[in-house]
Amino acid sequence: MCVTSAQWQDLTSLTRGQLFVVERVRLVSNGVAIEGGFEPPQLAQLNVDDQVFVTAFVRCHGSIKEMERIFGVSYPTIKSRLNRITQMLDFVETDPAPSRADVIDRLRRGEITAQEALAELDGRT
Repeated sequence: MCVTSAQWQDLTSLTRGQLFVVERVRLVSNGVAIEGGFEPPQLAQLNVDDQVFVTAFVRCHGSIKEMERIFGVSYPTIKSRLNRITQMLDFVETDPAPSRADVIDRLRRGEITAQEALAELDGRT
């Protein structure tokens, strides 16, 4: 059984913003189940209204003007809500620093100079 939007809304309402843990995940395609303690993704931890707001923002391609039209509120109201939601979400590093082994391998292959390697290892890039 896949969770529908309505079921997710019921779950979100039931938890009333409290943290919860998912203990079983089943892959629909092959029935494989994994049990353990899984924290839901950050966006799933937002209340239903904030999830709707974030979904609308993504569908509007980040257009605050379009958000103003959809929700019938002013620019400062949209910005305020975005700022509040932003504070609830951790930043996800999409370009992590290279590992020491990666830097040394690139140095050995001659892709970077010794100075560049030292700078990367010191975190100055």
